[in-house]
Amino acid sequence: MDYTEAQTPTGLGERMRTLRTRHGLKQQDLASQDVSISYISLIEAGKRTPSDAVLATIANRLGSSVEYLRTGRDGHELGETHLKVAFGEMALRNGANGEALQTFSEVLAHRSALDASMTRRALVGQATALEKLDRLEAAIPILEELFRDPTLAAGSDDWCQIAVALCRCYRNSGDIAVSIEIGERALAELDSLGLDVTMDHIQLGSTLMGSYHMRGDLTRAHLLGERLIPASEAEGSYAARGAVYWNAGLVANSRGKLNEALALVERALAMMAEGDNQRHVAALKMNFGYLLMQSDHPDPDRAKDVLESAQQSLAEVGNADELARCEVLLADADKALGQWDDAVAHAERALGLLGTEPRVLSAGARATLAEVHFLRQEPELALQYLRAAARQLRHFPPSREAAINWRHIGDLWQRHGGDVREALKAYDMALSSAGVAPSPNVQVPSLADDRR
Repeated sequence: MDYTEAQTPTGLGERMRTLRTRHGLKQQDLASQDVSISYISLIEAGKRTPSDAVLATIANRLGSSVEYLRTGRDGHELGETHLKVAFGEMALRNGANGEALQTFSEVLAHRSALDASMTRRALVGQATALEKLDRLEAAIPILEELFRDPTLAAGSDDWCQIAVALCRCYRNSGDIAVSIEIGERALAELDSLGLDVTMDHIQLGSTLMGSYHMRGDLTRAHLLGERLIPASEAEGSYAARGAVYWNAGLVANSRGKLNEALALVERALAMMAEGDNQRHVAALKMNFGYLLMQSDHPDPDRAKDVLESAQQSLAEVGNADELARCEVLLADADKALGQWDDAVAHAERALGLLGTEPRVLSAGARATLAEVHFLRQEPELALQYLRAAARQLRHFPPSREAAINWRHIGDLWQRHGGDVREALKAYDMALSSAGVAPSPNVQVPSLADDRR
């Protein structure tokens, strides 16, 4: 059977009536001892939905298939749709995110002909591809629609996958408060089911730990990690256990326990290397490289080797933001090694990858360029980058990441820029970004005029 989209009626009843009249049949010809003429009439009017058995009998008399009557597409077309969805999911696993997005969009162009399960798979795939392409504003509404679906059962695999993705997308878009709200609510729903800690708890909890860490809620992140680590040892896959250790390592680093952080992240790296998720392993290598430079005994040579390995993987499976972050970390490693030309090249590549939209990471890249130019005895160029970093950073709401960058800018003004007033302004912004409000009735330097 070969009906084009324009020829295909939109509802089950309409398809029945169209096929019946095309074959010169009357409603009574579709009736039987178990199905009355009036019931056939009600089906065609869209007022009744037949059982599978009744639909199979009607399809046989019409020379059609149950699939065509129910969906408007015959078995061959449905098979092609299933194959397309599977192809899109394979493209995602292989890092071909643009190709995956195109595939899922083609499938969803005929959404009315898909059943609920296939529609959900295609929408999840579409949202995942958009997220990996760093198009978070497009991915979030799709995930919101899926999460509001009343047929989506809390605790199911699909529910957990969508909750984790929604929590992660809001966090990465900068809306950390909403990310935490979604993560906490979803984790509470899992707890209300009365289950022991499951793989779903581990996946959702590790994502929530990352959001806590980004907002600076280190105590909550640490306590959640203490709950998840024993459970992940007992229940989790290598990847799930690695994710928990990864976030626990970041929290330990933020609490000033660098050696503990290195041990946790190195263990996470060993676990994740057992799987085939190159993107996760590359991201973990970036964190490991960062910690190697922040430890009590910095090792920039080893950090650079780890970061270059991460960069090779991200060139195949990473997005622009991840590649840019790796470039900034490589710039920091080269700066520590005195390889200033290479450091400048890495930081400039990061800015090229990030484009013109304001990003906290862009401000960090400019601060790194400022430091390198100070070290190369190029103060005028260094000051240009330093002022540009400060101007850009003021666009962002308070966060731990913003606080770290303000602290870096303040240190550069103090050590190299020779301007105590600018250093104090940056330190004040760092405190505010970390959630420390100014004391009452204490005058702080004005931030209004920064056009010099």
